[in-house]
Amino acid sequence: MPAELPRIDLARDEDEVARAVDAACRSVGFFTVVGHGIDPGLQARMDTAARAFFARPEAEKAAIAMAHGGRAWRGWFPLHGELTSGVPDHKEGFYVGRELPPDDRPLHGPNLWPAEPADLRPAVTAWMDAVEGVAQRLARAIGIGLGLGADWFARHLTADPTVLFRIFRYPPVPPPAEGWGVAEHTDYGLLTLLAQDHRGGLQVRGPDGWIDVPPEPGALVVNLGDMLDRMTGGRYRSTPHRVVPTSGDDDRLSFPFFFDPSWDAEVRPLPLAGEAPPDDAATRWDGTSLRHLDGTYGAYLTAKVARVFPALAETATLPPTP
Repeated sequence: MPAELPRIDLARDEDEVARAVDAACRSVGFFTVVGHGIDPGLQARMDTAARAFFARPEAEKAAIAMAHGGRAWRGWFPLHGELTSGVPDHKEGFYVGRELPPDDRPLHGPNLWPAEPADLRPAVTAWMDAVEGVAQRLARAIGIGLGLGADWFARHLTADPTVLFRIFRYPPVPPPAEGWGVAEHTDYGLLTLLAQDHRGGLQVRGPDGWIDVPPEPGALVVNLGDMLDRMTGGRYRSTPHRVVPTSGDDDRLSFPFFFDPSWDAEVRPLPLAGEAPPDDAATRWDGTSLRHLDGTYGAYLTAKVARVFPALAETATLPPTP
């Protein structure tokens, strides 16, 4: 893996972008994108609103805690309230998704919004709409790169994508404390599009160790999830990453947007030419194989998220998982 991630300008010709995205997916599984057309002021607006929300009294934030979101799994969770690889993360967070009726599918439904700051809801909604457009463009590039055609994902896998968005606050950790904000992991679905603030802290695991991903104003960091690894038979890899706590006086905020298969989409290999590379289970961070996953994406995601919030999973009404 190179010392720096590939940097792709989405303002270039679609075929040129597709070649660059395909190369990054096959070699690294991480890249940054610029030229996406999102107003840089939109992230600044959302950052301001998010910091104002996290600064509210805890009792006020608890009024929209995830326990009140039911099986939609939306709302706020406190510091150390989420697990990664069984370890509490050093972060506080806020979960949202598409605004949907209460009787929709699990992990879908109405969002829980705070009364203050009033700008959080419109800022987040505008950001999600803008980033989903970028995700759709990347899905077109991946379809071209895999030889499936630009509209393959939209027709077969993401006609009704599972769209989830998170805002995370990482408090600074004064030295000499060690550990991580989020432990080593890979993401679950197709694509994650991450906006970072100025603090940094994201690291990607390469063959020679961990590589820092410094923040770049206006750029989005893109990484592949396990479903894209699974569906491409390992041609594209989901690369492990983690967040290292930062020191200093101010919090780190990150804004990951998850663009995943439709809830009812079947988890099966894509119709790709050529022989798939060998299974990498022996060298994966968790020692598991992705080659034998099947069923629907919704059932898979439900099982995964239940491990992140085990206490919530015990009370939420969720469908049986394989």
